[in-house]
Amino acid sequence: MRKVILGLMMLPTMAQAQSLEECQQAAERNYPLIQQYGLIEKTTELTVANIQKGWLPQVSASAQATYQSDVMAWPDEMKGMLGQMGLNFEGLKKDQYRVGIDVQQTVFDGGAIRSQKEIARLQGNVQTAQNEVNLYNVRKRVNEMYFGVLLINEQMKLNGDLQELLAANEKKLASMLKGGTAAESDYQNVKAERLKVVQQATGLEAQCSALQRMLSAFCGIEVKQIVRPPLTPSVGGGNARPELRAIDAQLRLADAQEKALDAALMPKLGVFAQGYYGYPGYNMFEDMLSHKFSWNGMIGARLTWNMGALYTRKNDKAKIQLQRDMAETNRDVFLFNNNLEQIQQNENIQRYKKLMADDEEIISLRSSIRKAAESKLSHGIIDVNDLVKEINNENAAKVQQTVHEIEMLKEIYDLKYTTNN
Repeated sequence: MRKVILGLMMLPTMAQAQSLEECQQAAERNYPLIQQYGLIEKTTELTVANIQKGWLPQVSASAQATYQSDVMAWPDEMKGMLGQMGLNFEGLKKDQYRVGIDVQQTVFDGGAIRSQKEIARLQGNVQTAQNEVNLYNVRKRVNEMYFGVLLINEQMKLNGDLQELLAANEKKLASMLKGGTAAESDYQNVKAERLKVVQQATGLEAQCSALQRMLSAFCGIEVKQIVRPPLTPSVGGGNARPELRAIDAQLRLADAQEKALDAALMPKLGVFAQGYYGYPGYNMFEDMLSHKFSWNGMIGARLTWNMGALYTRKNDKAKIQLQRDMAETNRDVFLFNNNLEQIQQNENIQRYKKLMADDEEIISLRSSIRKAAESKLSHGIIDVNDLVKEINNENAAKVQQTVHEIEMLKEIYDLKYTTNN
């Protein structure tokens, strides 16, 4: 029953423990850069919506007033003949006015609008991929703090064991002091050593608390406890870093930009309607007589084919190919450097494995020497300084083993970060 009660009491504490992946996910959600995803998506939607409006009728209004040096008029001979008939044809006035509206509707654009929308979407994808690259770096920073906390936690456990060991020897020396088989300085020496270890524990606790607060602030959650990640994480093959996806997005954008060059060469077909109120109108002969404002209108279809895109097409395609070459070069450079990192990390992992192979034996030997020193002290063969030295040597071996274990674990997860697998 007592075990059940203790288990229930431990549940809240256990529930608060955070794994490495949970901290990484929380940090990515908490990092301000996460807001960029929504901003990029909204910007892309607005850009595509604006481009789509290219299919709507384009309406423009205009007003103008002009004064001309000369206007259309009857020849003098014609005016003389008409004058003899009692008709007065003065011709058009030199001051002319019009207020009008022009409406144009695209019917066929050769795929230009479709190409522009595709480019806008792919530009959004490039920005999203680059944002993913920047956000991915958050995991590296979480790793540094997480394994820092983990290492200090292990050191604190060893510190507690060392305190217990020194306390046991301190108690033994206290008994020997009462029995007259130990000097008071021996007792004080061990006690001073224990108090020094207690001070070290205080420093470790402060470091751990500071790192936990930093990790909590970075993740946006309260990280009170962490759990040691498994020694063999699930790792897939290949390289799935977001930098490679960003380069792929840039190449797809280059392909879309090249297709847009073909659309720019296609003819454009549209219909239009024009109307204005002013003077003169389309009926020039009547306006020569009446000089009145009138309503005028025109509808029609227009086919245009701009050959100017041919002038720059070769250079434009060359520029796009250069963009591709730069992207491929960036991929090669990234993979080259990434491969070097993997080699270094794999070498470090193997080095730690070799070091750890001897750690257990070193600790076993140091423990035997320490126990022998305790026995020798009881029989007065050595002094307490020799015992303290062997206790510290045993603790140093245990600390070294812990450092090797945590550093190897960190290298394994740094390798996982390097390949994103």
